[in-house]
Amino acid sequence: MNGTVPTGLGGDSIVSALSAALGDAVSIDPDALAAVRRDKSGHRSAAAPLAVVTARSIEDVRAALRIASEFGVPVVPRGAGTGLAGGAIAGRGEIVLSTLAMNRILEVSAADELAVVEPGILNGDFNTALEPYGLWFAPDPASRAISTVGGNIATNAGGLLCAKYGVTREAVLGLKIVLADGRLLSLGHRSVKGVTGLDLTALMIGSEGTLGVIVEATVRLRPLVRGGVATIGAYFADVAAAASASAAITAAGLRPAAMELLDGASLRAIGSHLGLDLASRGAAWLLVQTDGAASGDEAAAALEIIRSLGGDAELTTDPEDGERLLAIRRAFHPSLEALGTVLIEDIAVPRSALPQMFAAIAEIAERFGIGIPTVAHAGDGNLHPNFVYESDGGSTEVPAQVWAAADELFLAALRLGGTLTGEHGVGILKKRWLREELGDDQLELQRQLKAVFDPRGILNPGKVF
Repeated sequence: MNGTVPTGLGGDSIVSALSAALGDAVSIDPDALAAVRRDKSGHRSAAAPLAVVTARSIEDVRAALRIASEFGVPVVPRGAGTGLAGGAIAGRGEIVLSTLAMNRILEVSAADELAVVEPGILNGDFNTALEPYGLWFAPDPASRAISTVGGNIATNAGGLLCAKYGVTREAVLGLKIVLADGRLLSLGHRSVKGVTGLDLTALMIGSEGTLGVIVEATVRLRPLVRGGVATIGAYFADVAAAASASAAITAAGLRPAAMELLDGASLRAIGSHLGLDLASRGAAWLLVQTDGAASGDEAAAALEIIRSLGGDAELTTDPEDGERLLAIRRAFHPSLEALGTVLIEDIAVPRSALPQMFAAIAEIAERFGIGIPTVAHAGDGNLHPNFVYESDGGSTEVPAQVWAAADELFLAALRLGGTLTGEHGVGILKKRWLREELGDDQLELQRQLKAVFDPRGILNPGKVF
């Protein structure tokens, strides 16, 4: 064990018990404790947790949870800490249970198109390892190079490709989880089909560490896409026209691998960041990429729709030119970080409602005097409004005015038949709006389900519910 045993709140007894069972897997090093007080959302807990347990095996996880259950100590499951909703942030009196060191690929079956992995493997590393098999794991969050598969499952992560290839839920066949009291459950199947009993695997996906700790996953793989890739970059006079074009592409039965929409504020920020004059060509930009054997025909059909709706478009099948266009989209977040502090939000609406949602965002931004550059996964209606503001003396607290604007934005999404979060999760940052979407009865039922899995309420308390 590293560091000095903390005192107060029974911390000395708890950490001693953990250390006796788990040895050097337990750390109270100040730097280690400081690192788990925040995630990529920028939110920071008020105080450091008791300890960080870096589990290396399922038995380590079980031992840590047995001790935590015995003492009634809260446990915060954590992977790489790349979340954007504060779901893996730990504070005073809590234990962090990290599965980041559980990062092995246990099996790859080309015949069954599946793999069995530990939760700590990084999404990008997993896909690199699958390439020699001619297979890939479809979920592709923007954080894929630094986020874990376990974290992807815990938040039901999406990404640029999910409109065609599905979100994480569609890629999970089975899970092993450890309950709050240390019991190990095997959920789901290796078979493609399986309807025995209630689908507890699906219940775990997106549960944000509140029901159990994921210690192993059996995931569905896909053959690597064969054939060409075609990429379209299209400028429009306004974001409503671009959103209408994206909806028309989907309505025509086309399924691009990626379809991303940037508004005018985003174009200006990215242009400044990259040294490009993007905003002079239009007030919105639509990126469409098709893949596979029919990519050329699909791209041609999409291009015809775009031009019929006023888009100034270019199409390329050259890989380097395609990457050049994708680089514009990828520069979105770095360009905003150069402007100030950023609160990255995550809502989703029906695809046909994208024009109305963009209009609502623009109206809220103007009324509150806050910059809200927005990018959308237009293929599935998932928008990421980004609130850009000046932080006060390095404070991690989001200003009240920003939350007031966000409140109106969330409610606008709900009125359009949408949701508070498409892929980031609820965590800490969105729990105050949960009742608005779920209603009293459903929220109470979800809390009752939480109590069935975790009667003492020690798993990720204060998050989601």
